[in-house]
Amino acid sequence: MGAQLLRRSTRQVSPTETGQAFYQRCVLILAEVDTAISQVTELQEQPSGGLRINAPMSFGTLHLATIVSDYMATYPDVHLELSLNDRFIDPIEEGFDISIRVSAPASSTSLVTREICPAHMVLCASPQYLSSSGEPDTPEHMLGHRCLHYGYQRSGERWLLKLGSKTLSVPINCAMWSNNGEVLAQAALNHQGIALLPTFIVGAYLQTGQLRTIMTDYQPEPLLVSAVYPRHRHLSTKVRSFCQLLENRLGHNPYWDLVA
Repeated sequence: MGAQLLRRSTRQVSPTETGQAFYQRCVLILAEVDTAISQVTELQEQPSGGLRINAPMSFGTLHLATIVSDYMATYPDVHLELSLNDRFIDPIEEGFDISIRVSAPASSTSLVTREICPAHMVLCASPQYLSSSGEPDTPEHMLGHRCLHYGYQRSGERWLLKLGSKTLSVPINCAMWSNNGEVLAQAALNHQGIALLPTFIVGAYLQTGQLRTIMTDYQPEPLLVSAVYPRHRHLSTKVRSFCQLLENRLGHNPYWDLVA
């Protein structure tokens, strides 16, 4: 290479600065080779060992419980940990193999994002509330209504609605704030106002008529259900098999939208 890597004396041999840099790069290369060998080996094996998954509270309780149980029945050698909370976590920093996210599309250099299915949003209220308070037909009318607001939305006490290609930032009269969608859905069922919620929470209520969609010309931005995981785990049989089960069960037309 035309570079001095080692300093030699009669008593010791030590690396030069160039030699130390070369050594560190070789360590990384050998680690990548070990990872590649492990991944190829895993492809031939049944999933086993620990699998740590993080997911939002409502999505987890409503839709992951059956999927997780079926996964455990199919792969009994996997010891699964499911942590539910609505905090936006970093799976690398917190040691999760998979983080299920319901959010706008996002990209990351350190994480792989695997899109599972859409998460459509709707404006909805109970027929009783609409009968007593009237039904808004334009965004300007929203300030005259009680609105049930999900607290983690970045828009603050505003709702983002689309009319064709135009995005509107609509101010609302926030009668209730919560960081849990099921709580807001229950308030809507109890005739307390208008909620902007995903169909994976309110789809069944729309089917039974307990809630009704409103202002259907003004569409909230759809979100995505995605599985996010560190890049070096993308060939893990545990991660791959769980994500595949999610896709098989939910797909591009998730069952809660068919119900709704």
